[in-house]
Amino acid sequence: MADEDDRIMRLEETLAHQGRIIEELSDQLTEQWRVVEQTRAKLERLTERLLTMEEQSHDAPPITKPPHY
Repeated sequence: MADEDDRIMRLEETLAHQGRIIEELSDQLTEQWRVVEQTRAKLERLTERLLTMEEQSHDAPPITKPPHY
């Protein structure tokens, strides 16, 4: 009976340890997903900004040499 009690106690300890590990991994995954979403949003803003700048540069007058050259 003592062997069974020890075995059950070890199993419960293992289960508790695995539960903590799963929770930690879940927290880390949640944080990483938050970072990915922030990075994606920043990339979208930068892409829009770049496209706007490219559009504006097409409307700019061409660069020519000054008359004294």
